[in-house]
Amino acid sequence: MCLAIGVTLIGWSSLAVGAEPVEVEVVIRHTAFDPAVLTVHAGTTVRFVVHNLDPIDHEFLLGDRAVQDAHEHGTEAHHGSRPGEVSIAALRTASTTYRFDEPGVVLIGCHLAGHWDHGMRGRVIVVP
Repeated sequence: MCLAIGVTLIGWSSLAVGAEPVEVEVVIRHTAFDPAVLTVHAGTTVRFVVHNLDPIDHEFLLGDRAVQDAHEHGTEAHHGSRPGEVSIAALRTASTTYRFDEPGVVLIGCHLAGHWDHGMRGRVIVVP
């Protein structure tokens, strides 16, 4: 079930706090996230369903700059055991759930070779 509360269709949706996880579909095409920006209220849990339409593998990793830097310079090849981290095989769909607790900005990135530098990133703006 897709649920979007308080939707503003500029890039991503603006999502409010709800009792159940809000489901958001993300499409990866041409080494880019579509859409690339989402606004949520603190306390919102989002289940991201990520469709990789590219003929190559990708990642969908949520976290602050330190998390993104660790993945950019780290050695992990596959994700899925931590909330907000998932690897998506070519032409496949995968999902991950993440709770946005604090106001601020949470970055989205793919850190397979060259993808982050190519611009494969986005952000979630968490408002009070």
